[in-house]
Amino acid sequence: QVKLVESGGGLVQPGGSLRLSCVFSGGSFSSYAMGWLRQVPGKEREFVAAISWGGDDAYYDDSVKGRFSISRDNVKNTAYLQMNNLKPEDTAVYYCAANRLSYGNGLLEFDFWGQGTQVTVSS
Repeated sequence: QVKLVESGGGLVQPGGSLRLSCVFSGGSFSSYAMGWLRQVPGKEREFVAAISWGGDDAYYDDSVKGRFSISRDNVKNTAYLQMNNLKPEDTAVYYCAANRLSYGNGLLEFDFWGQGTQVTVSS
């Protein structure tokens, strides 16, 4: 069974940076497109970014474009989300997710999910 474990969340001041990591196990990592999504309590989960199986293509939500960067290392079985110039509105629980067949901008349906990591942007 595929398992995803996120790490790297925390408290950061506005304008700061964080890098989230997502370690994949229980399957063939390169056979899955990967995504990052986030959720604020009381609101629906929203798409942040996604990266293709080989890592040669990526999509971003307009709210994070130019500030966030998604990447993957198919040797280390790990996906990353580099977040720069963080804003208070980026505060949320961030989830890593994996999809065997589907990949696209704004995708919310994924086959497997991690447990989430809290990111708080506050002074």
